[in-house]
Amino acid sequence: MGPANRKKKKQKEEEKKKSQEIEDKMKKDLENQNKKIKLLVLGTGESGKSTFLKQLMILYKGGFGKQDKALYTTTIRSNLIGHTKILIDAINELGIEVKSKSKKIMREFYEMEYYSSEDLTENVQSQITTLWQDPGFKEAYDRRSEFQLPDTANFYLNNCERISDPKFEPTQEDILLCRIPTTGVNVIQFTVDDRPWQVVDVGGQRSERRKWIHQFDDVSIVLYVVATSEYNQKLYEDQTVNRMHESLILFDQTANSDLFKEKNCVVLFNKIDLLKQKIKNIDLKVCFPEYTSGKNYEQACEFIKQKFLEVGRNTKRTIFTHFTCATDTENMRGVFDAVTTTVLEAELKKDGYI
Repeated sequence: MGPANRKKKKQKEEEKKKSQEIEDKMKKDLENQNKKIKLLVLGTGESGKSTFLKQLMILYKGGFGKQDKALYTTTIRSNLIGHTKILIDAINELGIEVKSKSKKIMREFYEMEYYSSEDLTENVQSQITTLWQDPGFKEAYDRRSEFQLPDTANFYLNNCERISDPKFEPTQEDILLCRIPTTGVNVIQFTVDDRPWQVVDVGGQRSERRKWIHQFDDVSIVLYVVATSEYNQKLYEDQTVNRMHESLILFDQTANSDLFKEKNCVVLFNKIDLLKQKIKNIDLKVCFPEYTSGKNYEQACEFIKQKFLEVGRNTKRTIFTHFTCATDTENMRGVFDAVTTTVLEAELKKDGYI
């Protein structure tokens, strides 16, 4: 075979190889396009994981229908009664003084055993409104770090009359603030730009975490939610454990486990609206004695972020961070866009394109 023929043969082989590479790439792209992205949402109880899922329902599943709203109506009204009972317990426990009229209502509240949404009659609504106007109840609310009270209590108590109305239909904000502890596993599926997504949320309380292991297969990316405002609060399950400390320990256990040590992770620093208000009065030093920047919101945010980045020290993956308020829908849209970009970049890197 002469030089010209050898050159021609080599060109054909190179063209065939290039054609095969293009075909393989197209096949791989098609597989990626059809491959489901699995996002695992982790974090301690009360961090805001379920609120993130509700936002995805709003953004990609058309929001909440009549049946959903009916269920949330029941839960919201039960939350309102529950918040009131927690405050009554706290007032009794802390020895806070209230008006004589409030004392009478407090006794009746327990004698009548108000529990469910059906108990929220016009009379009960009037009682709750009277209690909430009592300075003693406001004092108890201000001392809520000394007992367990959901962050949404203030909102629902301020809207007691509207929520109690027989014609009440929850708004998007009402639903986002509704507190339903996650038990078991919640999964939502949707499609974005022709790509299927599966988002999995598991209960954050200690008793629920043993169920996490069953959700670890085929995870594309982990979203870990941190409640930044809980630096001076204790766990529901253990009144001796600081919530922020627990969140750091749990992040260490999950992010650095063999299952996730090479998975990219997004840490969502949530409830910054509450942090911004709280840091004005309560120094981050109550949680981290080594913190020395005082009651400064920006410095507190940076310190908390660095604490989590130090824990997620593994160098085989990237940890992305976002400060947010999970009840802000547009903010959540930006967060999810960032998560999507992170997943796609990881796929391109894995396939050798970047």
